[in-house]
Amino acid sequence: QHPREEQPLFLPQGLSSSIMGITRGKLHKRRATGGRRKALRMKRKFELGRPAAMTRIGATRIHDVRVRGGHIKKRALRLDTGCFTWTSEGITKKTRLLNVVYNASNNELVRTNTLVKNSIIQIDATPFRQWYKEFYGLEVGKKRDHGAAEAVKTAEEKALQVERQKLAKIEPALEEQFQTGRLLAAIASRPGQTGAADGYVLEGPELEFYSKKIMKRKK
Repeated sequence: QHPREEQPLFLPQGLSSSIMGITRGKLHKRRATGGRRKALRMKRKFELGRPAAMTRIGATRIHDVRVRGGHIKKRALRLDTGCFTWTSEGITKKTRLLNVVYNASNNELVRTNTLVKNSIIQIDATPFRQWYKEFYGLEVGKKRDHGAAEAVKTAEEKALQVERQKLAKIEPALEEQFQTGRLLAAIASRPGQTGAADGYVLEGPELEFYSKKIMKRKK
């Protein structure tokens, strides 16, 4: 047999070679006029696609995937923590992911707790509450426990906190969430590409918008 002669391709019964492999090419799509394109060539390596990661909430599990150019992508299969920014205060804290509550594209991703970019999720408020207490000397979303032991602070630190308290302001909707111990946040990263679910805490008009969407979905 000539070395250049193609070897026969054996496929499982009922599986066509036309559906094998995920491609991002457009040769299989119709023209803008609606006409069918003729496939003038085979699929190319640079057009390949890969199955979706479908990252879920759970004990962290991340796979490395070698991609074009020898680079490495981090494919997160399970994540349970992420770094989230409280934009109005200018701080970022690592916190636990609790559950997915809204996704504009697909309700199935909410039911299965799947993490994708711009998913609206609930995160643990504890790290942000602790930082607020340390920075401003104020309890947020929690009744003051007079019997609890407090860290000893110098007169200089107390004076600094008093100055900061003049600027301390939290919108009512966000303070209500602190009382429940859960904050609404949006994922800004791509868990299936970077191996991380990072984002920001919802505030202002965006918080109001998504709160209405979530309430509407629950009815």
